[in-house]
Amino acid sequence: MGQGRKGSSEKKQRQKNRDDSPAPENGNKCRVCRFPLLVAPLQLLLGVAVTAMAFLMLAISPSLMARETPHWAGIILCLVSFVGFFLYCITYQPDERSSTQFIVKLLYFILCTTGLVISLLVVAFAGHHHAQASSFICQQEGDDCVCVLDRSDPIARTFDYKGVSDCETITGTLVFYFLLQILLNLAQALVCAAGAFIMWKDRYQVFFAGTQIRSPSTQQWQKV
Repeated sequence: MGQGRKGSSEKKQRQKNRDDSPAPENGNKCRVCRFPLLVAPLQLLLGVAVTAMAFLMLAISPSLMARETPHWAGIILCLVSFVGFFLYCITYQPDERSSTQFIVKLLYFILCTTGLVISLLVVAFAGHHHAQASSFICQQEGDDCVCVLDRSDPIARTFDYKGVSDCETITGTLVFYFLLQILLNLAQALVCAAGAFIMWKDRYQVFFAGTQIRSPSTQQWQKV
């Protein structure tokens, strides 16, 4: 009789423990909650803006080099945003049980890190060319615009911009475009850093809480 009451008491206690234990996390969270949808559109918008600005700069003179017209940086960021959109669209699996989800998240993290480095390089190049072009002394020679940094220096480097009918385009418009490239690529670097941080935090800062045990002394549930 005593054993029957003891067994019934233990059964009730186990049932009570199950009722008091924390509810499992909902794995079917909304996609917007799992991945900030604002990051990918910002990357796409900035990538298109950087690419368009680069081609506008290239339209000033075909003599401009690739490092002066960083359309490649904008194209890379557009690729990063497409991967972000794909990551948003794939079916979510808790704890990265899907190999596709893991590969895409890893690829997105790598591309965001690459985009961050490239954007900082473009900022450095654009800053250098902006400071240089701001000090140009230019004169028109036919259909070309020839610029130097110091006219009194006989061995000073000469910058020849072909197909430029007005040197004001170099000393004014091009300098302004360099400034815009600095601002756009700086924003691009910040967005890429945010995307990489989100992936890193999702992978390494979301820890499993562990099993739950009941402490005999406190009669409370504790994490282990």
